[in-house]
Parts: sequence; C-alpha cells; structure tokens
Amino acid sequence: MIKDCNITLSDAAVAQFHKALRKAGKQAVRLSLQKAGCSGLEYVVDFSDAPNEGDLTLQQDGVLLYVDAASYAQALTGLHIDYQQDVLSSSFVYQNPNKKGECGCGVSFTV
Repeated sequence: MIKDCNITLSDAAVAQFHKALRKAGKQAVRLSLQKAGCSGLEYVVDFSDAPNEGDLTLQQDGVLLYVDAASYAQALTGLHIDYQQDVLSSSFVYQNPNKKGECGCGVSFTV
C-alpha cells in the first residue's frame, strides 16, 4: 500500500463506491485521467479486480482505490472526491487543487 498517495474520499463517496462495487461485482475502483473535452483532461473511474502495472494503491474506509501513477503525478495529487445528490441529479465531485481551469460544462479541466 502506498502511503504518499494523498487522495481522499468523503463519507458520501465511500458509500457510493461501496454500492457501485457491489453492483459491478468488482474489488476496487480504478482512477485515471484521459485526454478529452475542450479543456484537455477528464476523470475516468473504472471498476477492477486487480491493479494495472505501476498503479498506486490506497484504501479508505474499506474502499480499495487503484490510481494510475502517471495520472497521479500529472494532476491528481491532493484530490478529494465527494458524492453529491439532489432531487434532479447525482454525481461524483472532484475537488482538485491542481485544476487551473475547466470547460463550460465542467466535464474536462486543465492543470
């Protein structure tokens, strides 16, 4: 387990990841970035049973998280993931101290 991977999850995100993992029948959440959108990068959340080679691994409140090491080095240091739900929508919210800007719809961001 990597101790210097400083990504945190809110209690709501932990609960939602537990629910999603049970539904997917997988062991862990995998977080990475991909080039996309009008601003450059977007978050990719997958479910997995094993890390990819070189992934960082951390665990919080029973949620096992694999993090793509290149994505972490590029823009995920200090990331906090929350889950918010209201009457009309629900989504994960990424509070990223590395973000310098984002597209109008909020899907992609720049660092």
